[in-house]
Amino acid sequence: MSITSFYRDKSVLITGASSGIGEELANQLAAVGAKLILAARRREQLESIAQAIASRGFAKPLVAECDVARDGDLERAVEAGVRAWEKLDIAIANAGFGVTGPLKRLTIEDYRRQFETNVFGVLRTIYAALPELEKTRGNVVINGSVAGWVASPGGSAYAMSKFALRGLCNSITPELRRVGVKVTLLSPGFVASNFRRVDNTNTLHPGAEDHAPDWIQMRTDLAVREILCAVARGKREQVVTFHGKMLVKLERFQPWLIRVLNEKFAPRSRQ
Repeated sequence: MSITSFYRDKSVLITGASSGIGEELANQLAAVGAKLILAARRREQLESIAQAIASRGFAKPLVAECDVARDGDLERAVEAGVRAWEKLDIAIANAGFGVTGPLKRLTIEDYRRQFETNVFGVLRTIYAALPELEKTRGNVVINGSVAGWVASPGGSAYAMSKFALRGLCNSITPELRRVGVKVTLLSPGFVASNFRRVDNTNTLHPGAEDHAPDWIQMRTDLAVREILCAVARGKREQVVTFHGKMLVKLERFQPWLIRVLNEKFAPRSRQ
């Protein structure tokens, strides 16, 4: 099945749709005829994306100002989407950010903030969308990370949240299959975006330096194309980026090498 035939006329909720992977998902899905509900905290940015999509002749997305860390926002977004498009076929839980720093510099509140968005925000998305997805026998798509396979010093909070998402997906995939809902876990490595310009309080700093070298970052449009193909094929998990696939393979089959690399390189750059 082609991407166009799978997504055409499907109603899709995207959280974290104001930039990066979420924004590119909106652009590519609109181009193949999907009807979109774009959810994020930055309404002005969402409105700009929606207007740009409409100006290209595609169906104008519905915009929902939404914080996944706040109770009630996602229910309102889903309700608005169903009113506009009469159904919900796919929920993409894309919103997330990264808390970084060595253990001694972080606090319980830092870890709590990380989980509130990256884990409980995903759960809020699933709970809000699931009644409608059961009706359409639709898809839940969860944006995890290669960090959910490979943890590194200085990334404990983020890695914990992404490991939690892998556990969640492994548990709920067979549960939801019984009601006709498919689950896909995405595990990207470094993808070109503003993700690494967001600080530990989930505040974007557009002018901040991206410490990931350009050569290792996958183009956002290519990453999203791979993601959309994986969902259309009903894959349980898609590891995105070449280096991400290599790291996951090492973690699965030669974990000792990951430990050696962490011991050798991480203290210099992280502590």
